[in-house]
Amino acid sequence: MKSSSPNIKSKQTALVVKEPIELMPFLGIHFNGKSRTALKLMLARKQVCVNSKPVTQYNYQLNAGDRVTLNTGKVAYELKHPKLKIVHEDDYLIVVEKAEGLLAVATDERKNEITAFSILNNYLKKKDPRNRLFVVHRIDRETSGLIMFAKSREVQLALQDNWHNAVTERVYVAVVEGVPERSEDTIVSYLRESKAYKIHSSHSGDDGKEAITHYRITRRTNDYALLRVELETGRKNQIRVHMQEIGHPIIGDKKYGAPPSPIGRMGLHARSLAFIHPVTHENMRFETPIPRKFSALFVVEKEK
Repeated sequence: MKSSSPNIKSKQTALVVKEPIELMPFLGIHFNGKSRTALKLMLARKQVCVNSKPVTQYNYQLNAGDRVTLNTGKVAYELKHPKLKIVHEDDYLIVVEKAEGLLAVATDERKNEITAFSILNNYLKKKDPRNRLFVVHRIDRETSGLIMFAKSREVQLALQDNWHNAVTERVYVAVVEGVPERSEDTIVSYLRESKAYKIHSSHSGDDGKEAITHYRITRRTNDYALLRVELETGRKNQIRVHMQEIGHPIIGDKKYGAPPSPIGRMGLHARSLAFIHPVTHENMRFETPIPRKFSALFVVEKEK
């Protein structure tokens, strides 16, 4: 497993912005002993922070009162892993993009398998052995995309106990077999898990937990459709089961009725995640590109 670079202590210089200005001119004024090339390199290495968050854009707009910190040594430990990428990290939580094929969290059947959780936990422990990691939510092994983890039990519970209000957007892209009759729709049913760990859908309120899925077709061919899917609830296998229910299973999803995938993977990707930060109360939003393998099936069509 690829891991991180060694820890090198860095010298920090912190400055408070007095009036609106772009980041590069600000750095040039206060660190005129460094060349523009050197400053750009420090930005690329995430050695410049604005209000404790790394910034890489040279034209980032600063406002009065912002606190700019420059680390003149190397950034301690940068996660490098082919199946996991850190999208955002602060003192309270981490948002990552997971590749398909990587288990998010260990299960009873796969206790010793490398997971997104174990990779991140190892990364945090190398930074400081006292660091801890907590699961907030998860996505299936076959699904790629965004997941969030907490760095404390308090943050984990703050998100999980107020999930419906804290998380303002969870959008997936899905490639399904065939083209649904309705170009957009909302699917509502009740999901329950069998002893064989398969999720079943029912329209009886007494049988399982309510699941609500909104979808809209964005591209189509004669054989496949690309859907924008937004979750109102977050049940296990919810999108996969609901797509099977309307007769258009996600490509490559053998568990829920699809034939072998034409792209060598299941066609489901957690594309965007937005939430209210449980500590800072900022509105946070992260988005990843549609996987190239998905788009390759619709090269003739343009997204609506």
